[in-house]
Amino acid sequence: MIQKKVCMVGAFATGKTSLVARFVSSIYSETYQTTVGVKIDKKLVQMGEQGLMLILWDLHGEDDFQKLRLSYLRGSSGYFLVVDGTRRATLDKAYILQSKVEAEIGVVPFVLLLNKTDLQDDWELEDSAIAEAVNKGWTVIKSSAKTGLGVEEAFLTLSRKMLEI
Repeated sequence: MIQKKVCMVGAFATGKTSLVARFVSSIYSETYQTTVGVKIDKKLVQMGEQGLMLILWDLHGEDDFQKLRLSYLRGSSGYFLVVDGTRRATLDKAYILQSKVEAEIGVVPFVLLLNKTDLQDDWELEDSAIAEAVNKGWTVIKSSAKTGLGVEEAFLTLSRKMLEI
């Protein structure tokens, strides 16, 4: 069995913890849970004949008061950039964080997750902003930790990308 470290990266309150809970335990809580430092979970996924143990590092969100601890990223085989679709500024933050992550650990596979699609009426991401990420060659998946939309797809997509390297 192969083990791969995967980090959840993004601004505060984008749904990183909820996405991990949905993927690992198939649960969702309406209660907001602030991540202090890092929370680590594991999940075994089957990729064809290959068992892949994902070691999921849910990192605290970056905001004006707390910066991402780049040391948490070391040893990562891949990561998710998580954006809250109801807050356009979180996409801008994702671009900044992607540069920081790449500077720290080099080029590794990642997926841009546009989370909270269940709140479509409050959506602030224009199609042009999403197209900009796609035009950079980024893998972009819309997700909802609440409904489960795109969550399994995102983790399996990143798993495939990590195994290709």
